[in-house]
Amino acid sequence: MLQAFLRCVRRFPWFANVTLYGCLFAGGDLVHQRLSRRDEMDWNQTRNVAVVAFSFHGNFSFFWMRFLERRFPGNSAGMVMRKLFLDQAAAAPLATTVFYTGVSFLEGKEDILEDWRNKFLNTYKTGLMYWPFMQFLNFALMPPYIRTVFTGCCAFVWAIFLCFSRQTGDGTAGAALAWLFPPKEESAEEMVDSKLKEAATAKPVQ
Repeated sequence: MLQAFLRCVRRFPWFANVTLYGCLFAGGDLVHQRLSRRDEMDWNQTRNVAVVAFSFHGNFSFFWMRFLERRFPGNSAGMVMRKLFLDQAAAAPLATTVFYTGVSFLEGKEDILEDWRNKFLNTYKTGLMYWPFMQFLNFALMPPYIRTVFTGCCAFVWAIFLCFSRQTGDGTAGAALAWLFPPKEESAEEMVDSKLKEAATAKPVQ
């Protein structure tokens, strides 16, 4: 199965890489909606995310990875660090900008820069805690022809975060963690038991 997939990627590199990237990115939105425990799936939202992913992110990643490899060939420490620096300095802010503005445009918002203004900086700083490590593995270990596929696998997780940030978050990792792991709420019985225990252990007033 894996060998067949790799043969397909080698034979149709653009189609295979971009298609898989777009599917994984759109899948991130579906997972976000599931984790949000919505009563109904918003398929229009998933469509908008998929359009942005297929039309820009997948294609940009494919040609960006080719450009970096041609400009800085090989996986020596120096070449990897050069590619990593350029990726985070140029590609990361561009990809984040296109996501926020692109989805807002497809939704028909009057001010397509509103989400970008409010959340871009936090999102970019959060990305610096995730993408440099993923792309280091990509540039150091992955052969060039599947680097967009690997980026797409990483983008699946990142898309969940982006979709959450755009809907209800602020672009920070703290908000995402609070959403994923909300504090446990005490049930009514637990609250009564707690009050009874406090009353039983309280010292009588002299």
